[in-house]
Amino acid sequence: MSSTTWQMSFNLPVSTAMTRDDFILDDANHTAFEVVTIWPDWPANIVILAGPVGSGKSHLAAIYVEMAAAVSLNAADLPLPADLSELGGAALLLEDAHRVQLDETRLFHLLNHVREQGSTLLITTRTWPDSWPLTLPDLRSRLRAAHPLELNEPSDRLLRQVLVKLFADRQLTVEARVLDYLLVRMERSLSAAGQLVDDLDRLSLERGRAITRQLASELL
Repeated sequence: MSSTTWQMSFNLPVSTAMTRDDFILDDANHTAFEVVTIWPDWPANIVILAGPVGSGKSHLAAIYVEMAAAVSLNAADLPLPADLSELGGAALLLEDAHRVQLDETRLFHLLNHVREQGSTLLITTRTWPDSWPLTLPDLRSRLRAAHPLELNEPSDRLLRQVLVKLFADRQLTVEARVLDYLLVRMERSLSAAGQLVDDLDRLSLERGRAITRQLASELL
């Protein structure tokens, strides 16, 4: 029998705070945050927020929804032109537009609806529309007229603050030397930070040990 004690861990949901006060500012996201949070005084009715996975797009979208009481639309099933009147002048959100083959006609009419109503639309995506396989020239023109916002690669300072926040969301406190160890070895993305914290939390529960540099070393 091994002397190592293993415990069963349960994959319980973790509540991640997504409010404006919880957003961690950095050079990588400062401009995007400033523009999103001056709603409704946007530089254009339509704003396109682009950035890699885990860069903070969903957090900024959540802030926008809270501020504007925005209606979230399904990118894979956009409203028919005849149904757009039901949206009225509501603020709108279209997340992860890069993931699906968008119905170009419906998207074109949606953009026109936003302009006619004087409302706002936030589109989040990992890639810029110029790289989407669009065939309608008028749709490309409408998207080029949107205000672009980009989220860049996070700095060490931002990654450290995000790690601290993610651990705090799980009611965990980790020593600074553990954070130092992780920062120079982890993938430089916010999504990787989330996965790393999840894995460390699970391993800590299974081993019945605190999250230390040694445990982090074993995981990595």
